[in-house]
Amino acid sequence: MQFYAGLDFYRGAYAAVKNRMGNMDLLISLGTLTAFFFSLVITFYPGLFPVDYTYFDASAFIITLILTGNYIENLTKRKANSSASALLSLIPDRVHLLDNGIPRDIMIEKLVPGNIIQVRPGENVPADGIVADGSSEIDESMLTGESEPVLKKAGSNVTSGTMNINGTLSVKVTAAGKNSTVNKIYSLIQMASMGRAKIQKISDIFSSYFVPIVLIAATSSAIFWYFYLRSSGNPLYFIISILVFVSVVVIACPCAIGLAAPITLLISSNESSRNGILIKNSSSMDRLSKIDTVIFDKTGTITDNTPKIINFTTSGDRKLAVSLLYSIESGSNHPVARAIVEYLQGMNPEKLDISQYKEVPGIGVTGEYMGKTLEARRSGEHISLLIDGNELASLNVEHNLRSGIEKDIKNLIRNNIRVLIVTGDTVENTGRIASQLGIEEYYCSIKPEGKAEIVMEQQKKGSYVMFVGDGINDTVAMQTADVGVAMASGSDIATASGDIILLNNDLKNILGSIIIGKYTIRKIKQNIGWAIGYNSALIPVAAGVLVPLLGLGIYYVLPIFAALAMGLSSTTVVLNSMRLGKHMEKGIMASSL
Repeated sequence: MQFYAGLDFYRGAYAAVKNRMGNMDLLISLGTLTAFFFSLVITFYPGLFPVDYTYFDASAFIITLILTGNYIENLTKRKANSSASALLSLIPDRVHLLDNGIPRDIMIEKLVPGNIIQVRPGENVPADGIVADGSSEIDESMLTGESEPVLKKAGSNVTSGTMNINGTLSVKVTAAGKNSTVNKIYSLIQMASMGRAKIQKISDIFSSYFVPIVLIAATSSAIFWYFYLRSSGNPLYFIISILVFVSVVVIACPCAIGLAAPITLLISSNESSRNGILIKNSSSMDRLSKIDTVIFDKTGTITDNTPKIINFTTSGDRKLAVSLLYSIESGSNHPVARAIVEYLQGMNPEKLDISQYKEVPGIGVTGEYMGKTLEARRSGEHISLLIDGNELASLNVEHNLRSGIEKDIKNLIRNNIRVLIVTGDTVENTGRIASQLGIEEYYCSIKPEGKAEIVMEQQKKGSYVMFVGDGINDTVAMQTADVGVAMASGSDIATASGDIILLNNDLKNILGSIIIGKYTIRKIKQNIGWAIGYNSALIPVAAGVLVPLLGLGIYYVLPIFAALAMGLSSTTVVLNSMRLGKHMEKGIMASSL
């Protein structure tokens, strides 16, 4: 138990001594090893000291409690290591290599720059390249976060991991494997995760001050009794001075400090989940309490991801127009087409037979109905249904702001938190939404690595940054930010990369999570105070202050007081942590008024 279970503490203590600094591991090692070896001497040489009480139980209890605390702290971290690897699943294992115009399948590993490959509808683009032939709309939402597909034709650049929607493309490969965009994003996520500043544990900060104090108190007390008893002719002067040193060190080691943070974080996480906030990475709590800047992605975060159909009008036979538009759009995989079909389903359309169906990337869909040319044309956010050039129906598409977002942004600003928008969308769309929300600072047409660079720029200015997003394109920025927040409705990779997930997609919980961080850190500091309070009160007793009054008999009852202090400090820490939920709830309600 002592050396197997406590091995990591001793390694950490050795590193601390080597670096000439105090930490929690050094404090634990000092207390438990002193207790253990002193107890060994008592066991094998029972008459050597004027007391016969051993501290084996105290040593084991301290190690067990602190390991339990570490286990609680690590429960929510186990899935974090594999978050970025899911990104690589966007690349297919096999690709269609064009050999003299004839496609044959090869493994992705054999693909090299200069190869011509075929990308069919519904397939992901396996490598970066330039379109050599064909045209199609590409879903680049993984890269830009925007739900609107982008038309690609001869000469256009295409990016690995994006999805081909409706046309067959011949693509000349410019970058494959580790040099492709998807692999670069993967590497950026890994580096950002590894390079994120290691926030020193509060308990280590405390220990860096407390360890020297304990050593000074123990050493000075031992020296005092050594010379005092020697000068007074007591033959046990050396033995008693060692007893004093051991007693001070063992008594000072606060076992409850191992619970001070983990039990608070566990209760905080449970209360947060009850409010729709899943805190995956409890080590981010300290950073969360300091957040002063929140950066939002736009599409899928500030706005809904699903296009909304508005201003639907028809001319002539409305039922026929509804049925024709429903029938021709049903054959398309375009996000707007899917939204139109879903919208029209509530009007009980009839599925009509459309012949000569063809999807024209960037323009819309065409076909024939009863010998007449039928077209559903898309021009930006406007859709028109034409038959032989005559308009039968029209509608517009928009992305709604999330419900209550205006109030949520105002509450953040009211609490002295800067709010920015960083998105891959156009300046027109972003500017309009920023104006609606009263956000003055926004960045447009930004790629994934660009989002991370903006986060780092804010951090260089001294800001603690939270990034809120929902897509694969946001993962690098999430990992780079002090705290990454993902919408539960977002991609699996985004939710795996975030420190926090908003389970109900409610942005009022952004401010709520910051308040939770502040209350949690405050409670941890209180708990550390309680954890050391009882034990510290006994340090003067262990140092021998009461020996002149009670004699050396005080060292017979001191272990009993030490055990009582351990029990009281642990109980107090747990009870104090249980009050956290009520305080958090009041704080969240007050901030959202």
